[in-house]
Amino acid sequence: MDFYQHVFAGNPLDRGEVERRDENWIAGQARNPSSRFLPMRGPHVLVNAAATGNGEPALGWLSWPDLEPHVTDALPLLLGMQDGTTYFAIDLGRDESAAAAVEATGSYRFEEARAAAENLLSGVEAGIMAQGRAQVNWHNRHGYCSVCGHPTEVRRGGQKRECPACKSEHFPRTDPVIIMLVHDGERCLLGQSRGRLQAMNRYSALAGFMDQGEAIEEAVAREVMEEAGIRVRKVRYHSSQPWPFPSSLMIGCHAEADSTGINMDDEEMTDVQWFDRSEVLLALEEKSEKLRLPGPIAIAHHLIKAWACHEV
Repeated sequence: MDFYQHVFAGNPLDRGEVERRDENWIAGQARNPSSRFLPMRGPHVLVNAAATGNGEPALGWLSWPDLEPHVTDALPLLLGMQDGTTYFAIDLGRDESAAAAVEATGSYRFEEARAAAENLLSGVEAGIMAQGRAQVNWHNRHGYCSVCGHPTEVRRGGQKRECPACKSEHFPRTDPVIIMLVHDGERCLLGQSRGRLQAMNRYSALAGFMDQGEAIEEAVAREVMEEAGIRVRKVRYHSSQPWPFPSSLMIGCHAEADSTGINMDDEEMTDVQWFDRSEVLLALEEKSEKLRLPGPIAIAHHLIKAWACHEV
């Protein structure tokens, strides 16, 4: 595919639009010894330190015979298919004994999902893990109908929930977030949000959730004005990143500043500053004493790097 691909993208599985219409097929694959299951527990995912043959961890895929002795009522969620194998995620977060039994087998252990993606998994595996974590989280939060309050039932392998009382259908949500690097010639605008980036010299691109009835360009302009008091123009799309914490789509943009005087919202931000390109380049090499930036796992890193290296 000819586009910029971030961590948590690149999932190669066929998500099985046609196959999901057959509940009997899904049930059969969920008990097929050749199917593979990725156990999750809260914010953690199972990894297998011996899977690649050289001691480097990879996703901890298990078969149904591996899981069946330990699992009671955990629900498999269909991820997709590849090369004749069907893949599921399965949540063991409410079954501590099952999670402990799985972790005690061989070289398996549960790792925090973001740390695993950043340090242990390949790009392909991180993409699959992101899909599984987002699905598990959504099902754990949406067990009841938002229309009538009745318990809902899983359909299409986890692609939706259906209310047997009022027949309402509920689908997993993805929250769009715009994240933008604003620049003014040889400077870019970076900030610290309250609750994040607590290190004194750690800054990132500005970001915020899109509102209903709002275009991407409008959201960029609004958020920059709200957080920094800066007007922008020439908003350009760069790339996007699925962010499964819990389930967002980061929409990355660059924008030119149309004003430069900062008027920060101090209830949302702890600091907003202009930084020279030379300082940003040092920070990208982790050589700056004044500025620390997000790592390559985050789309913010790549937005900043693209500007600093004259790629926009």
